[in-house]
Amino acid sequence: MAVKRNPDFGLDDLSSDFDPTESAERSGDFFEKERPYEEPKPLPKEGKRWFQDEHGRQFRQLSRLAMLDAYQRHKEIINLYYLYHPGANRHLFERDTTRDRTDYDVLKDNHKFLWNAEDEAQTSKDWEKRLAKRYYDKLFKEYCIVDLSQYKHGKIGMRWRTEPEVKEGKGQFKCGSRKCEHFDSLTSWEVNFKYVEDGQRKDALVKVRLCPECSDKLNYVSKKKKVEKTNRLDRWRAGSKSKKSDPSPKREPTEGEEASSESAGSSSAQAKTAGEIWSAPQQAETERTVEHEIDDFLNDIFD
Repeated sequence: MAVKRNPDFGLDDLSSDFDPTESAERSGDFFEKERPYEEPKPLPKEGKRWFQDEHGRQFRQLSRLAMLDAYQRHKEIINLYYLYHPGANRHLFERDTTRDRTDYDVLKDNHKFLWNAEDEAQTSKDWEKRLAKRYYDKLFKEYCIVDLSQYKHGKIGMRWRTEPEVKEGKGQFKCGSRKCEHFDSLTSWEVNFKYVEDGQRKDALVKVRLCPECSDKLNYVSKKKKVEKTNRLDRWRAGSKSKKSDPSPKREPTEGEEASSESAGSSSAQAKTAGEIWSAPQQAETERTVEHEIDDFLNDIFD
């Protein structure tokens, strides 16, 4: 009587359809398969011929490179690298631009609102400061361009005008606010511009011309000084009024005083000899040139 090996389930046949020898054959087939993206491996009997062909190919390639000069050899190697390693040249052949400095970066780091003698002395040692000084010399420093975007917080930005802005009339005949285009009813204001430069607090007295709306923004926190325009005619009238209001009245001389003054004048005229006249120092007469007239005209315009 046969004894069951597994009496609980009533199973006596523990044989399996899985054959270990068959699985070993299949695993061997995996390594012997030919794949389309791989070159077929040579057979053992063809190994010697394959080695000779490969060795000859490398020898011919090295011989051809040895016949080239240094520049052509460099081009050949770079071309081969591009062909066999696509995409790998990104970090090798591209220049690192993280440390590049443009002209804008130089001006941003070295620009000053006002240059003094000490700052100008440093331009001979540093080319960046020299570039910033040349840019500063090209600016027009009669009126300023104002940034009023943060006027409610009492923060006002100012800069000098450039040549295109002067030709356009921006800041003088047009409102000096950065984004304003009004021409009418412009008012000149004198502003004590306080700013921080190189970690130091500085201030400068500048002029701006703004329209009524921008003038209200400028004076939102504190009232600025209004510049009154005075021309030469008004100054001449003020001078003539001061002469008329002289408190010392002139007294008419009497007949005796007139006679004594005439006699004193004649005696003093006779006392002066020709030598005394010629020995006296010559009084330099200042003649007004055309440049003085132009300066007065420009001052009347810019006031």
